[in-house]
Amino acid sequence: MVKLGPATYALMVSIILWGTLFGGGVYAAMVYFPAYLSHLPESAIVVTGPYGLNEGIFWLSIHPLVILSLIISLILNWRNIGRRKLIGVVFIVYALILIITQIYFLPELSAFRQSAQSDLSSAEWQVRTNRWQLLNVLRAVVIVANFIGLLFALIKPRDLETPVVTT
Repeated sequence: MVKLGPATYALMVSIILWGTLFGGGVYAAMVYFPAYLSHLPESAIVVTGPYGLNEGIFWLSIHPLVILSLIISLILNWRNIGRRKLIGVVFIVYALILIITQIYFLPELSAFRQSAQSDLSSAEWQVRTNRWQLLNVLRAVVIVANFIGLLFALIKPRDLETPVVTT
């Protein structure tokens, strides 16, 4: 029987949290955003009405957990060169995704939310929401690639830093 250590368990937690992040993104892309962004400014009622949805609660909860789990996984797997490289790349790419999200995706979502107070036509909003959704799909592809990177890290042998010598 293979004995698993804290490094592997930490990586498994990262994978589970990453899968949760990805699942939330898939749900938002398939259910939430099509309704919300379908015909701005009228469709903004999905988030601004008296019973408006607030998906920010999920994202504000999952991102810190993913970041923390990746840091812990990186620390506990530091001696395993193969895992360290994969987890490190995932962490760096994730940080870039978060920066891009702060620069582009969140400000656009804020504008979409406030679309009823703007002078833009529905056609102009449609162009913006179509671009946003396309870029969101591209962001999701990168997230999937990161998830796969974590899965590859999990299957890496534990002693990659020590070369195997056969006689």
